[in-house]
Order: sequence, then structure tokens, then C-alpha cells
Amino acid sequence: MNQTEKAPSCHPFRFSQARSLIADLQRPNQTIYWVDFLCSIILGHLTLHTMFWAPYFYGFEPWVIAVIGVSYVVTILLYMRALMFIHELVHLPEKGFTFFRVAWNALCGIFFLVPSFLYYPHVDHHRRKHYGTDHDGEYLPLANRSPWLIVGFIVQALFLPLLALLRFAVISPICWVFPRLRPFVHRHMSTMLVDPFYERPDASPKLMRIVIMQEVLCFTWCVWFLIRGGIMRDRWIDPFWLIAYSVGVGILVLNEFRTLGAHRWNNDGGEMTFEEQLLDSVNFPERPWFTELWGPVGTRYHALHHLFPRLPYHNLGEAHRRLTEGLPADSVYHKTSEVSLTSAIMKLWRRAKDSKRSRPVMVSPENATAVGS
Repeated sequence: MNQTEKAPSCHPFRFSQARSLIADLQRPNQTIYWVDFLCSIILGHLTLHTMFWAPYFYGFEPWVIAVIGVSYVVTILLYMRALMFIHELVHLPEKGFTFFRVAWNALCGIFFLVPSFLYYPHVDHHRRKHYGTDHDGEYLPLANRSPWLIVGFIVQALFLPLLALLRFAVISPICWVFPRLRPFVHRHMSTMLVDPFYERPDASPKLMRIVIMQEVLCFTWCVWFLIRGGIMRDRWIDPFWLIAYSVGVGILVLNEFRTLGAHRWNNDGGEMTFEEQLLDSVNFPERPWFTELWGPVGTRYHALHHLFPRLPYHNLGEAHRRLTEGLPADSVYHKTSEVSLTSAIMKLWRRAKDSKRSRPVMVSPENATAVGS
């Protein structure tokens, strides 16, 4: 939090009291995970191929264009939901979910060039001494920077699919041939992050085996993706590339907006207290029928997730209800909620604009007299 900004006065937060209210909600239900993920990814694959095959069979009639438009939106929402299970993989118990992790990578992570190893550093985002600091790759002080950084944060979605293809189709095999490049690539090109200057810690031998195995699978998929048009349709410029790119950009734009609303992004430096971290994170409990579309798999309860990172996503709604009813009316937890994603992003934009206005102007010595006059 900005050093000049103080946390609002409220009832001292008692973690033990909050934990007692949700103690019976800690166990993840494997059936829910499997059914939710498989339905999301399989239906997403079906609607994706509907976009491709509908004009092939029926031309570009008005109703076909409407079907393509609806399928595009539905595909993005379904794939977004399936992809967000990567967040759960980091927090699930190591035992009991091995096959689920394998299935997620096989059906989703490799397909989208986001294998699970890219997200392992997410645990640093939950370390209380790391949150919001240089050790947190998922944080930028957006509220204390130019609002145009927010625009750039969204616009980068146009380039990320191409960078992912470059990472696994070109850079991965280069690392296999020239292993000395591996440490640099691992530190700077192997993490899903918000802060582009974040450096990932070096990998253990066990982790590196996982990285290389997932890289090989991603590389294989990249090769097939690039040559499939020539093999299957004798067309080396594959029209499926445009569909895949547009869907990828759509998912990324939606996720960028979701990320902007996940925090208030107020910290501009050092370590934050627990209550400051909680206040810097956001819940969106209103209109679950809509917020669940852009904040699926529990990500709309981001403040609650930071309070209890291992709480399974399917219990977050009930946990929020219990905490809202059971904690004192002036508890800091009640100050974590926002009405809508739009309002949260608009507030972030205003804070960034206000911060830009209040930022001191740097005056060079040669211009000091002129400015002073």
C-alpha cells in the first residue's frame, strides 16, 4: 500500500474466528472437479469446431454468421473456465489429484500452450512477505502508475499467443540443443506473470524434468498445429489459425480484465501487513449468474482465496456467506467486496489518474530557474 495511505479503521481481524466458521469446507470434492473441468473443455472443443465447420458446410448465410458469433462467445467462456483450473492445481493436495493434473495438461494446458509448470511460482503470490513486492511475479503497482499502463496490460493480449508459439516451437528446442541457455529461459520466459521484470528462481532437477517433458508435448502440438492444414486439407495457410488466434486473444482479453479487478494494486514497494494484503484483494459476490462467467472456478472470490488459499473453489460461495454473517459488521473482511468488475476497474483507473497528477515533477538543474519563475 502507498506509504501515505493507511488502512481504514475497523475491527481487528481474528484469523482464528474466520477459520472456525469455514473449518468443514476444506476438503476438495474430486467429482465436482472432474465433471466441471471435463464438461467445460469438451463443450469448448465442440463449439470451437462449430465455428470452423459451420461455414464449410453451409456457407456464410446470415444464420451461420450468427451461429459463429454465439459459438465464439461460448467458446471463450468455456475455455476460460477450463483454463482457470490451472489456478486450482497449485493449491490442491499433491496426493489424490495426480491423474487430474495429468488430464488437465493433456486436454487443456498443452492445447493452449500453458502447461502447468508455467504457474508454479504462483505460490509466491500467497507468501505474506512476498505479496506485492519484487518477489511477487503477479503484482504491479497499477494504482500508482500511469493509467496507460492499464491499457497496455490489456493490449498485450494481441501478442501473447504469438509469444507462446515462439516459446515452445522455437525457444524450447534451442534450449535442448544449447543447455547453457536454459537458466536464462527458465528465469525470464517460463512463468505466467503480471510483472515482466520478475525473475523465476532456479529449478530443482525434479522440476526441470517436468518442465522438459511438458515442453516436448507443447513442441509436438506446435508442429502439428503448423502442418495440419497441409496434411489434412492440402492448404498450407490453414484458416484454423485465424480462429485459434481470435479465440486465444478473446480469452486473454477477458482474463486481463478479470485480473485488473482481482486486486486494488495499491502497493508501491515494501512488505504489507496481513490486513493491507486482504484489503488490496477483491471479492465480487454480487450477481453470481454473471460474475461466474468472467471470474470462474472461484476467481471472483479473490480476497477470500487470499485469506484461505487451500479452500476448494466449489466451497468459496458458502464460505463467503458464513464469513459475511459470522464476522463483526465492522470486520475488515466486509471491505473486500466490490459491486461489479466495471466499477472496480473504473476506480483503479481514477486512482492511477490521481496518482499521476500528484506525482512530483522532476525538474532538471538547467530548467530550475525557468520553472521557478
